Amino acid sequence: MDMNQYLSMFIDESNDHLQSLNENMLELEQHPDDISIVQVIFRSAHTLKGMAATMGYEDLSSLTHQMENVLDLVRNEKLKMQEVIFDTLFQSLDALQLMVQDITQGGEGKADVSSIVSSLQSIVNGDLAPAAPAVPADSATGSSSFDGNAVQLDEYQHSVLEQSISEGHKVLFIEVAIREDCQLKAARAYLVFDLLERYGEIVKSHPTVQEIEQEKFNRSFSLYYITQKEPSEMKSMILNLSEIDTAEVAALDLETLGQLSFGKKEAAATAVEPSKQANDVVPASKSAVPTDNQSGGRTAGGGASTPSRTIRVDIDRLDVLMNLLSELLIDRSRLEQLADEVRRPDLTETVEHMSRVGSDLQNIVLKLRMVPVDTVFNRFPRMVRDLAKSLDKKIDLIVVGADTELDRTVIDEIGDPLVHLLRNAVDHGVESTSKRIADGKSETGTVHLRAFHSGNHVFIEIEDDGSGIDRNVILAKAIKNGIVTESEGAAMTDEQVYMLLFAPGFSTAEVISDISGRGVGLDVVKTKIMSLSGVVSVTSKLGKGTKFSVQLPLTLSIISAMLIKVGSEKYAIPLSSIVETGLLKRNEIRNVHGYKMIPYRDTHIPLLSLAELFEVKDFDENNEEESEIVVIHKGDRLAALTVEDFIGQSEIVIKNLGKYLPSIQGIAGATILGDGQVALIIDSNAFIK
Repeated sequence: MDMNQYLSMFIDESNDHLQSLNENMLELEQHPDDISIVQVIFRSAHTLKGMAATMGYEDLSSLTHQMENVLDLVRNEKLKMQEVIFDTLFQSLDALQLMVQDITQGGEGKADVSSIVSSLQSIVNGDLAPAAPAVPADSATGSSSFDGNAVQLDEYQHSVLEQSISEGHKVLFIEVAIREDCQLKAARAYLVFDLLERYGEIVKSHPTVQEIEQEKFNRSFSLYYITQKEPSEMKSMILNLSEIDTAEVAALDLETLGQLSFGKKEAAATAVEPSKQANDVVPASKSAVPTDNQSGGRTAGGGASTPSRTIRVDIDRLDVLMNLLSELLIDRSRLEQLADEVRRPDLTETVEHMSRVGSDLQNIVLKLRMVPVDTVFNRFPRMVRDLAKSLDKKIDLIVVGADTELDRTVIDEIGDPLVHLLRNAVDHGVESTSKRIADGKSETGTVHLRAFHSGNHVFIEIEDDGSGIDRNVILAKAIKNGIVTESEGAAMTDEQVYMLLFAPGFSTAEVISDISGRGVGLDVVKTKIMSLSGVVSVTSKLGKGTKFSVQLPLTLSIISAMLIKVGSEKYAIPLSSIVETGLLKRNEIRNVHGYKMIPYRDTHIPLLSLAELFEVKDFDENNEEESEIVVIHKGDRLAALTVEDFIGQSEIVIKNLGKYLPSIQGIAGATILGDGQVALIIDSNAFIK
């Protein structure tokens, strides 16, 4: 029997069960005496085992069977859940995840899971001394074992490096050896790190920065590094430092990175080898386990599930449907314009009916593509739990609004930036337990992850109750790196200073770590969010905490826009950016420090001329007594744009300008109008700083 026809269904359902197992395990860790949760976990594991056995994936089936044996004892109250059992079961889930990923990539789902199976069997036999965590304590990120000088990257670090190469940066693998007779190895290593920081970003080092600071390394260390400098130049600069013996610098390309990724997978598969400290059961830290208040939580204890009224649809088919709808909308606009010109009642009536049907169809297709944001959020509780344990911190992750829906195109892209911001919050936002106690705070830190709708946008906020961002430290580093001058820095607001964290190449030496660093890669986060037509902002209060707020459009495909005319050119301004339109008498314009300002409500707002911004030569509003204006907003900030005339409101299909056209300031894309003309879509956020 050919099982390939069921493969995609098997992969989808396996991922669903693994997600359910992870969520319920986290829930059980909070309520270890709740047998109803164990029942749910047992049923998921049992179903997964049956599916794997049917498909012929024996290793996957075998491991799940051993998990079942443990869970069976727990649900029959013959075994009490405890830390070592949780750790072993979580290791089992990680191994299952790797196997399913291997199957997804065309593999056979095989892995050496003998050590985990042995641990599970020892638990069943009453020997509560399972193998020590297969993943070392410093690697909640998944970057676990090192082989010689190799540094294993986790998924996120790999994606950061990959994106850096794609954007033309140089990604280097550097190995540095300090002279054997060196008396202060850590100090020499610090000089190397300090040098590297001046010209780029360190993404990952081995040993970790903390280990190097404590001189817990022989005499060599290696790291991944992003820069614009040539490898030979970096090597020369490193060797110029005193007491440096050797420095090997290799430039990486996408192919090399791909091989590294493969190497990581292999390493992860073998990371389940028994640890030397297999019998040393170290009490795990009591890191608070993240909670998910809104993502559905656990299924009602043991209740029968209701029949599903949904079907799985291939994403590619939805994309094709979306593209066809886009073409239909362009033709609809064309027909509406022709009907208006011809003025035949029967044609007008038919076109109006077609427009109504088209609008309904558009709403349905857009809703089909809306996906709850919990498809991204649901991996964060486990990630935060592991990070907190590795950092020996106590952290509660509170998720609110996980049912908020976003277009699938946005969902696909937003995961990595959120991972980075969350890791930053856990690593650097929330203080260590001892520091929190010393500061009079509760020993358990809190990270809030919120999603909510507001107008045509979705907001995602990551807020911690940690130490906050020190304006002076950020500003001093920015001045040192030449990002701003002292006079510019003095005039900046707190929010503007915090946004310096997103400047390319910005980082602070004292916050580098293998998990994250304020500034390490935050420019990548900002770039990604901006590519989604989104905005990121930071607010912080020293000693109280920091909040990163990400504003995203609901969809990136079809939007409502106001079409306007400037000279012979037409532009589209998204309605979501418009506050109102109006008329302005030219004598109301005031010049304030070289900027044009106009009165608006109880304040004054900047006035910008589209004709001047885009150098439209056949229109000059200065000759008019009155000008049409569009008041736009970016968050709470307002500005007004002068235009020649309003054409009207319309649904437009966003088309990319293409990779051959350079990025144009203030332009978010283009659209095709009913008359066949191309109108540029204005990115009003670019005009409000």
